Amino acid sequence: MTITSNEYTLIIDIGKTHVKVHLLDSATFESVFAKQMSNQVNKIGIYPSMDIEAIWIWCCDSIAEAAALFKITKLTVTTHGATAALIDRNRSDYGGLVLPVLDYEYSDVQLQTPNYEECRPDFSSTYSPMLPAGLNLGRQLFWLKQEFPKGFEQATDILMYPQYWVWRFTGQLFSEITSLGCHTDLWSLEKGDYSSLVEQLDCRDKFPELKPAWYAAGVVKSELTSKLGLESNCQVYSGLHDSNASYLRYRLSQGNKPFTVVSTGTWTILMASQIELENLNPSKDMLANIDALGTPIACARFMGGREFEAICEQAGSWLGEQFELQDLQNVIDNKVFAIPDFSGGSGPFGGQKSSFNGDVNKVSGIALATIYCALMTDYQLDMLGAKGDVYIEGAFLKNPLLCSIVSQLRTEQLVKLSLDTTGTVQGAAYLTDWENIQGQIEAKSVQKSELTNLLVYKNMWRKLIEG
Repeated sequence: MTITSNEYTLIIDIGKTHVKVHLLDSATFESVFAKQMSNQVNKIGIYPSMDIEAIWIWCCDSIAEAAALFKITKLTVTTHGATAALIDRNRSDYGGLVLPVLDYEYSDVQLQTPNYEECRPDFSSTYSPMLPAGLNLGRQLFWLKQEFPKGFEQATDILMYPQYWVWRFTGQLFSEITSLGCHTDLWSLEKGDYSSLVEQLDCRDKFPELKPAWYAAGVVKSELTSKLGLESNCQVYSGLHDSNASYLRYRLSQGNKPFTVVSTGTWTILMASQIELENLNPSKDMLANIDALGTPIACARFMGGREFEAICEQAGSWLGEQFELQDLQNVIDNKVFAIPDFSGGSGPFGGQKSSFNGDVNKVSGIALATIYCALMTDYQLDMLGAKGDVYIEGAFLKNPLLCSIVSQLRTEQLVKLSLDTTGTVQGAAYLTDWENIQGQIEAKSVQKSELTNLLVYKNMWRKLIEG
């Protein structure tokens, strides 16, 4: 039966691992429709790139499916960071791209730009640490201009990843601060403006006008509304970086209280309010992001999802394997430790050689991965000097034992679980009704695990990883 009595809001959520489409009731933000696909890197071409055409076709098909059932009047986009699209605004083929959208994990970007370090601004200006591969978007642009100068020059615009998709839907061109300020080297917090790197790249005129994430960017193009079955007045909003979408709900709801959001997925990103940026250590993958309202956020990161999977695989386990509290206790009792880095260069110990200390055959691999991610989260909370309640969102919610270990480790803080498993989607939805949003968080406190000798194990682990 076709449902047309209410109006609905469509959120496109493009993560590094999965692409998702969620449809929410515009009045309640309750999900009524959801689909996802695996986000595969296209390895055919001049360099590894995001498979833009596959994403576009899948999104269009999914939207058409939803629009056949629901009256969609609003749309916005949230995506992973460290990604931009170089387009010719007058081009109709190849998604408007003059060069493929570079995969930020392509290691040659770093290997082929040894002189980039001389050009990038100081950490004290951008609070953007030097990161591996192409995780600094500025390095990507530096590399593209060096290796493909003709394509770079042909670009009329450099669009942050969410705003690229907004352009595909509306034809309107904008920039937005949460993606610009996400370890790109392109934005100076010191100046509140583009960094010196943008001047060196001579590309400032390629960045469109800066607009807030909730800006009404235009309606969906008429040829798309008819093709997809959308309402002719379907309004698109300019969109934002995904971790910032998660953070936004807390920013609006917590008032003057300090808090920390642990946003989990492929990346685990800890975002702490009311922390002095001078405390950040760039060698520990600590940085400042900028929230949707333009306020700096002290952050620390590690690739929690990626490392969890790697530890499971290397320890002879798999992601869906069942385990229980006793398996975690066995890890502690047998003094088996996972020593970073399992991500290939990210996190506070990025670049160190990963290893296991102790007889890994005596324990459950997934239990070891669970303790590792809990310990790493606890470590980064300490590094940040995080204050107030800790809210866990995203993939870690599927592992309640992991969350309970974090709670046991945080002896001076209350750890809470978001009751909304799609915090990124909810945060993005706020953009579509900005003037009326009050900001509400539904969360529950986590029961602490009762693992014996956990603190002793933690201290041993820290000596090993810092040694």
